[in-house]
This record gives sequence, C-alpha cells and structure tokens, in this order.
Amino acid sequence: MLVNTLNTNEVKNSAGTEVEFARRSNPTANSTEFVQVAETPNLPHRLAIKHQETGSGKTLRRRSLVRFDKVVAGADGNPVKVSGYTVMDIPVGNLSTTAEAKNVLAELVSFCASLGASTTILYDCTGNGAVCLINGDL
Repeated sequence: MLVNTLNTNEVKNSAGTEVEFARRSNPTANSTEFVQVAETPNLPHRLAIKHQETGSGKTLRRRSLVRFDKVVAGADGNPVKVSGYTVMDIPVGNLSTTAEAKNVLAELVSFCASLGASTTILYDCTGNGAVCLINGDL
C-alpha cells in the first residue's frame, strides 16, 4: 500500500522538481485519490489509482489505472483539464509470475522517458514515446 503522503520524490514534474501529493480519499475499496499539497483550490491537481477485476480462475484479469488530472488556465484564461494515464490489463489468473507484466510496463516507461541509448529518465518529456504523446508524432 502507498503511504498517505508522496513527498520524497515519488512524483516529479517536467523540470525534475518534486510535486507533493497527499491521500485525499478512498472512494472504493479498489481505488484511491491523492491531491497536490498546497494546490490552488480552483485548479485541482489529482492522482487517481484504480483497479478492476473481471472473470475468475484462469480467466481472471485485472485492469489497473494510474491517472493524473490537472486543471490549468487555458490560453483564453478559462480553466482546462490536462490528463495523462497508464492502464495495465493483466491476465492474473493465467500467469505464474508478474515478470512479463513488469517487462511490458518497463518497455512503456523506457519508451516514454528515454532516447534509447540513454540510461537516465528524461523528465522534460523529450523521450521518444513522450514526444509522440505530446506532439502527436508517429
């Protein structure tokens, strides 16, 4: 289980600066929500984590979501929401280990946060996958 306060570099922005979050609520047994510490009240910044299981036995699947939503002032001054999320859909009922799920997530993270030969995380969103996501590149 995650700690109630994410304040030791668990979350960083594009400048590599820590963004602190505190657990706000657990709306259901399979979800939780964090709020940015000291956020502007009319511009919420949220981290949500949700899990859903379907099927049973060998057909059991777990769909897990990690999502950030941030309301910011748009170019016209009106509030707009920017969202980013990752979903893992894992056939937990028919896997003997989590190794391949970890491989898939590692591939996703490395594609978004690196340039291939680099061994550092590019928080500035210049990694190959991040450029595709931000600029609409293929």
